[in-house]
Amino acid sequence: MSKREMVAAVLNTSPDVVDMLRRVLEQAGIVTVTGFTHDIRDGNLDFESFVRQHDPNVIVYDIAPPYDANWKLFQHLSAIPSLAGRQFVVTTTNKAHVEKLVGRDYRVYEVIGKPADLGQIVRAVKEAGRARPTR
Repeated sequence: MSKREMVAAVLNTSPDVVDMLRRVLEQAGIVTVTGFTHDIRDGNLDFESFVRQHDPNVIVYDIAPPYDANWKLFQHLSAIPSLAGRQFVVTTTNKAHVEKLVGRDYRVYEVIGKPADLGQIVRAVKEAGRARPTR
């Protein structure tokens, strides 16, 4: 049996950030699929179908303003039974504020675009991907 490639799904509100994260993850050898969180919220993207279709090892999910509402959406999505066992990497542009919301439940990675920040996200995705067995 051959080992499948690691797949990451990047979900964010900003096309520029989605593109930046997709490029840096692909440069690290990670197959990357993308979507927009507002499309999930508005019903334009069926999140469960998206996950079934692409079977990502890791979902990179951004908590954007309004932070409270987007944190609640993330909690709802991450609790979907068919997503059990999926690994999430949580990102934001305001780490301090989001950490107040999430407490110690998740490590939050700040997306500013600096190479060190992007490197941390790549490492987090790789680590999270090793935590989920591939099929």
